[in-house]
Amino acid sequence: MRKFLFSIAMGMMGFSMVFMVGACAKKQVKPEAAPGVKEERVAPPSELAPPPMESAPIEESEPAPREMEAEGLSVILFDFDKYNIRDDQRAVIEANASWLKSHPDVKVSIEGHCDERGTNEYNLALGERRAKTTQKVLASLGVDQSRLSTISYGEERPVCNDKMESCYSKNRRAQFKLLGR
Repeated sequence: MRKFLFSIAMGMMGFSMVFMVGACAKKQVKPEAAPGVKEERVAPPSELAPPPMESAPIEESEPAPREMEAEGLSVILFDFDKYNIRDDQRAVIEANASWLKSHPDVKVSIEGHCDERGTNEYNLALGERRAKTTQKVLASLGVDQSRLSTISYGEERPVCNDKMESCYSKNRRAQFKLLGR
């Protein structure tokens, strides 16, 4: 029995040796170029990279909400992770409704924005809820809803890029863009 196991083990070792030798890389022979053909050197990928392009000037961030008022329409600010109109913003949205009612030929887009905290998907949805809430409140104050459209930019268009609450609070907003008369 011992001799039988020994012979199996030796056979397996021999097979393994043949397999290992066969699997070894063979020396590659470089083919010779045809007569009269000049051999060219192929550049490594690092040498093939395009030259660096001149970078465009970095645009400054958009102005603060006070400067973004669209002909008498003020920005509506929101609390963190909320889309209801704050008590301190009631007078602002009422003034916006009054202005819109006195200019019945104006159509506006209500843009919903968020600060950078949260996922892109979440912030797009929250921005949409902020814009829709603003639209509904304006309609409840007598503005013809057919003049109001909404869009969400989520966190994509901040007015402030500092990582502090005073900056985040400026980015949580609904702002107005005039679409035409």
